[in-house]
Amino acid sequence: MIPLSWFLILAAGLFSIGLFGVLARRNAVAILLGVELMLNAVNINLVAFWRYGDILLMTGQVFAIIVFAVAAAEVAVGLALVISVYRRRSTVVAEELDLLKW
Repeated sequence: MIPLSWFLILAAGLFSIGLFGVLARRNAVAILLGVELMLNAVNINLVAFWRYGDILLMTGQVFAIIVFAVAAAEVAVGLALVISVYRRRSTVVAEELDLLKW
């Protein structure tokens, strides 16, 4: 049986890679991918704590499904925004997106 600490280390590494992707990338699509990696790290933690906790309760799996639904909605809205901005400005570089500034 794999210890809980291995899952937590994997999730921490995945979350760190996602956080680096969000903070270091200029492309809006790459930033969305970083956010997705961070959400997947959260799912690993939820399922790992469920597995090593009370097996009769399905709360970890239910929360993971909710996070998947939120991630799918985030991708749909995020990509729609990126496509809209690209059509208007012909760029997806996050530093050049100042549409809400006066």
